[in-house]
Amino acid sequence: MKILYLDCLSGISGDMSVGAFCDLGVKAEQINAALSCLGLEKEFHAHFSRQHRQNIEGVKFDVHLPHGDAGHHDHSHAYEHTHGEHTHGEHTHEEHGHEGHSHGRSFRQIRELLEKSALSAFVKKHALSIFHRIAIAEGKIHGMPPEEVTFHEVGSIDSIVDIVAACAGIEALKVDKVFASHLFEGSGWIECAHGLFPLPAPATLEILKGISLRQVDDAYEFITPTGAAIVAEFVSEYGPMPAIQIEKIGYGIGTREVKTRPNVLRAIIGELAASDATDTDEVVQIETNLDDLSPEVLAYASEKLLQAGALDVFTTPIVMKKNRPAFLLTVLCEYGIVDAVEEIIFRETTAFGLRKTVAQRTKLQREIKTVATTWGAVSVKFGYRNGALLQASPEFESCAAIAQKANVPIADVYRAALTAARPA
Repeated sequence: MKILYLDCLSGISGDMSVGAFCDLGVKAEQINAALSCLGLEKEFHAHFSRQHRQNIEGVKFDVHLPHGDAGHHDHSHAYEHTHGEHTHGEHTHEEHGHEGHSHGRSFRQIRELLEKSALSAFVKKHALSIFHRIAIAEGKIHGMPPEEVTFHEVGSIDSIVDIVAACAGIEALKVDKVFASHLFEGSGWIECAHGLFPLPAPATLEILKGISLRQVDDAYEFITPTGAAIVAEFVSEYGPMPAIQIEKIGYGIGTREVKTRPNVLRAIIGELAASDATDTDEVVQIETNLDDLSPEVLAYASEKLLQAGALDVFTTPIVMKKNRPAFLLTVLCEYGIVDAVEEIIFRETTAFGLRKTVAQRTKLQREIKTVATTWGAVSVKFGYRNGALLQASPEFESCAAIAQKANVPIADVYRAALTAARPA
């Protein structure tokens, strides 16, 4: 299993992530090709350079803006930073007003931009999810729906570029899983449009709910909201680097010189040792009992939950007090969409309360391949543990399509696919 390990020795930000991926071997042309799909060529220019921080060389990623402005401005915060002496990552937190950007972009507008773009399915899916995480966090902080959160002025360009470029970088690296070191944040203060606020920044803290975070006695902002959303989206495990056969090491350079540590993000690619090749993670399990909801409405709510990104949704017949027949609705989801899942359940069902627990999962490593049958190719899901094939399951939709086309029983197609997948 090929993994990417993010060593956040000086925190993480969007531009540091892109720089680290490029230092690992992702070409600037690959990043620019993804960014060109946005149709925003007149609004920015991506710049890559090699720089040093405390004698460590790596790639510095910058966004050059019209009218001679360069660098990053972290307006992914709806509340907007106004001073930049405390942060070290992608942004200088200075407000700029430019023609064409005076109104910024709302999350709704950014979502439409990404959905209509020619980005790959991988980049589009994860970029949308990352923006959704930030919008949910900002919306909760400011008491507004995520759709109305505005990424102000040039900050909207920085956020779009950083997030799309980071997603394109991870896609280009072709890794199976992303790990990261334990995260930490400084203990200083940041000045926002609403006044002084202690670190961690409100949006960063909200995005990292459910993820271990500690503070250190350094007066720097080590984790930006964009960086927080990137790790929340992609990282499945946090802690020391697992046993891997190291292939490449890359460094993403931050904007400022930090006195206490090199201001870099170290990224490592390697092959996971066989003894560590178990696929484990944590998910949130949300449940509620429903005794006054029609099955049709419950089916509609379940579909909406799956569309919102839930990993699984299922119902169990139960008997409640006074011998009332009822359903137990269970939803499994990742930490980043808990708020969205809760919102759907409360809006679309008759639930008055929810129960939440953290569930640890151990999963077989999964791979989908096609196998040949008499009637055509069928997709089959294979499950491995420590390199050994343990499960093979033909995909129902694929079997159904073949059965319909060939006018044969689906059971025959299923058996043929299973035989081809696991020959005696």
